[in-house]
Amino acid sequence: MRPARILVVDDEPGMLHAVERVLSEGHHVVGTRSSRAALALAAEFNPDLAIVDIRMPDLDGFELMARLKTRFPELDVILMTGSVDDLDEKLVRAIRSPAFYFIQKPFDREVLKTLVERCIELRWRREENLRHVKRLETEMAEARAFQQSLLPRREAVLNRLAISCRYTPYYRLGGDLYDYAAARSGQTALLIADVSGHGVSAAMLTGVVKSAFHASHVDGFEPLAVVERVWTGLSAFSTDRFVTLVAALVAPDDRQLRYVNAGHPPIALWGGARGPVWLGSTGPLVTPVLPGSTWEVPVVQFGDGDHLLMYTDGVSEVIEDDDGRSEARIRQTIDKSPAGGASLLDAILAEVQHDLAGRPQPDDVTLLTARVLERPANQPVAPTAR
Repeated sequence: MRPARILVVDDEPGMLHAVERVLSEGHHVVGTRSSRAALALAAEFNPDLAIVDIRMPDLDGFELMARLKTRFPELDVILMTGSVDDLDEKLVRAIRSPAFYFIQKPFDREVLKTLVERCIELRWRREENLRHVKRLETEMAEARAFQQSLLPRREAVLNRLAISCRYTPYYRLGGDLYDYAAARSGQTALLIADVSGHGVSAAMLTGVVKSAFHASHVDGFEPLAVVERVWTGLSAFSTDRFVTLVAALVAPDDRQLRYVNAGHPPIALWGGARGPVWLGSTGPLVTPVLPGSTWEVPVVQFGDGDHLLMYTDGVSEVIEDDDGRSEARIRQTIDKSPAGGASLLDAILAEVQHDLAGRPQPDDVTLLTARVLERPANQPVAPTAR
């Protein structure tokens, strides 16, 4: 055990010297007979442990301990008393105080040494635990910054598609992901995904999903290719890992939206005279347990002024009704925010916070909305998709 700095305060010279002799064999010990002098001495000495007599003139041991703890909150204190008067009362008061221990004089030298060694050992362990926690907090902050760097900007315009996104992890590291990318022929690829679990392992899986999404650029970001690449990436993980996602490809000039919904909450689609319609699952969630999974790739009309909304179950599970559905609440919010975009996402987030009523989020909350901007006047109109 490495040496500790020990402050001893006792107005009895004999007891003070005795304690100093016993503890100086393995520690750096300074002593004083004055409780007020102890305060000045401690400011220079910065003790790891203080051994303080209770009955002293000027400041008694309890008052001295309180002042020392104010200056040194982590300081451990052992209280001593040689009085048999009100011994039980002093013991109870010491136990209720921030003292580490209470010992009655005279005491055996081995008892004192053992008590001090135990006190110092616990202090070293506590400090090591604090250093460990700080390292973990630093690493967690770095991991969160890295995960946040995986997300593109919250607002963007790609190929006549105005995109707005929001992401709020319930924990420092979340398991949700949104992404988008410009594809060939004036198309735009969209992705929203929810990985099983939370924390570091979920954050790692979001990296796998993002890599699979961007690797699919060689396939023109075709939704089925995105999902199959995600499945390939997950195959190296245990069977309890899974992902729900929506991969979509918007072609404004062709007035088309192609998508795969792999076990994810439905997509909301609306615009013009068309009220919100819901595009549900087109196949199972993505998991190594289902190696032969297939997903349909529907094509729907999606042209100038149309909107879509994607969200994770961190939204739907909070605002769902008694039947376990959230579509009615989202439809009402869409009606209140007809312009869509960022104002719509913020309105939905406000609904989520209202329903949580101060409670912490039970899951990550992620949303993405997109609107097809009007075609330039000199650009020819493509035939309506059928």
